[in-house]
Amino acid sequence: MSARISVTDASVRFLFDGQQRTVTPRVARIRRGVKGFWGLRGLSFTIEPGEAVALLGPSGAGKSTLLRLLAGVFDADEGAVSVEGRVGTLLSIEAGLMGPLTGRENASLLGVLYGLGFREARTLDTLEEESGLGVAFERPVGSYSQGMRARIGFTIARKTSPTILLLDEVHEALDHEFRAEVERYAKTLIATGGIVVAAGHDHPLLEAICTRAMLMRNGAIVDDGPFAEVQARYLAA
Repeated sequence: MSARISVTDASVRFLFDGQQRTVTPRVARIRRGVKGFWGLRGLSFTIEPGEAVALLGPSGAGKSTLLRLLAGVFDADEGAVSVEGRVGTLLSIEAGLMGPLTGRENASLLGVLYGLGFREARTLDTLEEESGLGVAFERPVGSYSQGMRARIGFTIARKTSPTILLLDEVHEALDHEFRAEVERYAKTLIATGGIVVAAGHDHPLLEAICTRAMLMRNGAIVDDGPFAEVQARYLAA
């Protein structure tokens, strides 16, 4: 299994027009009143195979933006980002899900979005059992709870056999039984040389998975070290 993450002086800048709507750099060049905000600024770190890293910090610190940078959703406006390995993500409970479609139909759709062939995505026969949704798997996702939607997303992410798993708070919407399954899978991935990066406010769950933590504030990493030590300094502050 090959997995490694290297980030060097990386920054991500968001642009907003006068109505606080995000705009692209191209639009910003021709539109007046556009203002910029640095979501991430000057981040540098390396994550080696077999590491699990928790992103700690208050809401708005940049944790979700960093995960999306690692997932390739955002590009770095400055600096360099190198992600070696197959990435599996669970960054949003709603990501890729369509309410009118059933759980099975959405699972096939997500499979294609994750890079599986159409035929392969349609023949994932074990998904119903692995998701634990039972008969609800054939019902529209629009009737699902947040936890049920998170189950579909995580089951598909796991099915694509990632070497790098990125989790953004959505695991906190899971019930106790499936949270234990997420923990087991994460530990297996780490033991085989994979990487897990998880953000959230459920510190007991993060501590069960991660041995390292990075504390973020205002788009910057202000502390990096063993989970227990970084957590203690964060809570004390």
